[in-house]
Amino acid sequence: MRRWNGWGDDTVVVPLSEPALELLGRLLGPGTPPRDATLSEALAAVPSSRLPTHPLISVDPLDRLHHARGQSLPDWIALRSGRIDAFPDGVAYPASGEEVRALIDVARATGVRLIPYGGGTSVVGHVNPRGDAPVLTVDMRRLSLLQHLDEKSRLATFGAGVVGPALEAQLRARGYTLGHFPQSFEYSTLGGWVATRSSGQQSLGYGRIEQLFAGGRLETPAGTLELPPFPASAAGPDLRQLVLGSEGRLGILTEATVRVTPLPEREAFHAVFFPDWECALAAARSLAQAGLPLSMLRLSTPVETATTLALAGHARAIGALERLLALRGAGDGKCLLLLGFTGRSRLVRQARREALAIARSYAGIHTGQLFGKQWRKSRFRAPYLRNTLWELGYAVDTLETATTWSRVSALLEHIETALRSALLAEGEQVHVFTHLSHVYPTGSSIYTTFVFRIAGDACETLRRWQILKETASRAIIEDGGTISHQHGVGADHRPYLAVEKGALGMAALHAVCSSFDPDGLMDSGNLL
Repeated sequence: MRRWNGWGDDTVVVPLSEPALELLGRLLGPGTPPRDATLSEALAAVPSSRLPTHPLISVDPLDRLHHARGQSLPDWIALRSGRIDAFPDGVAYPASGEEVRALIDVARATGVRLIPYGGGTSVVGHVNPRGDAPVLTVDMRRLSLLQHLDEKSRLATFGAGVVGPALEAQLRARGYTLGHFPQSFEYSTLGGWVATRSSGQQSLGYGRIEQLFAGGRLETPAGTLELPPFPASAAGPDLRQLVLGSEGRLGILTEATVRVTPLPEREAFHAVFFPDWECALAAARSLAQAGLPLSMLRLSTPVETATTLALAGHARAIGALERLLALRGAGDGKCLLLLGFTGRSRLVRQARREALAIARSYAGIHTGQLFGKQWRKSRFRAPYLRNTLWELGYAVDTLETATTWSRVSALLEHIETALRSALLAEGEQVHVFTHLSHVYPTGSSIYTTFVFRIAGDACETLRRWQILKETASRAIIEDGGTISHQHGVGADHRPYLAVEKGALGMAALHAVCSSFDPDGLMDSGNLL
């Protein structure tokens, strides 16, 4: 069963190795396990619903609790402490576009606000009820089937509520893949990916969701918007681009047509170590600009590399590897690069040969597929460490941005320095580490993880997070990074959006929202 107050399946536990525990103790001090609220205590706080009785709507307290928050750290603090300030008044589970339209009609007649809900994996507050009006959460899980596969055009149409594993299973049964694998893959949905401009771990090869999204149907308060899957069009602005990243403000995506590819003949992930960050960054940039058919390039800083090796366990094997790398010039400042090769066997061999040659020219040391295989095996298990760390008394969160190659190092250093010093006045340390998760010819994303101690009081833990989040967000906008590369805006990034879009851009976004949703039925506080 899925956890109501944490990440994932409640039967899955990812333990922390002894070296990792010792590292946390040295860096942050001992953690104090918190006293979490029980399910019965949380359910007792669910108020009476303000919604009229309707056959599509459940007002069951457990349904409403399960849809009250997402997966951001403030959401976790609220759920774990039982201090949940708002609940949806009901949850609907439509099974068709017609039922979605019926729910929009109910909202218009009653003044209810609607929140589209995919997998509830948002880490920036997308699914949280806000304001004084009654709220109806629209859970899209029943719209999850492959409706049509056009094999000649390689286009597949799904219900927008399909989760990652179900989407891939339906495609793989026909010999295809979408290739979109965000870390939230187990629970996030196709509609959520489109609405937040998601980026999968292998987007270097398959493309971000905006390259995969070909068309679909959006049910809006103003009517139905059909988006034909043209391969290209010069017929004015592309309305698909309005839907991408709209974060539920325009309407509810009920179906999406995506570009799929045949299953690859071969896939392999290789590890290369570099002696320092300068060599590693130059190699990553050269690889990104070489035009090679790579599916993934992920580069860790020295601190993240050391943290990764500590988390790996197998102390003897890791110790032997580190001694070997040190003999070859990759000591304490070493950086780990993971390269993904996906496609036809001949192209995979050719791409591997050329990529490793580029890596060697920057003093890269190829160590084979062991780390790559381990990463692939555990690629969707990393979020489970949030549960483990919390129960040990530590909070972990991430933030991300993107910038041009000429600014990557400066922005990365600014973010990390800001985070490390943010809680010094509180007498608390913060462990910070970063990797480049997605690269482009012109620049890269920057994905930073930070760990700090949970306070004795939930409000104090939240205050610490707020200091860290604001400090890092200001560092990002001051150095010209985007406020979000892959998580979206939601509520947490909303205060910083105007800096990136400008006054005219914000006015245009407001006008678009008013056109599709003149009465503000979809206004849950996201984006604007």
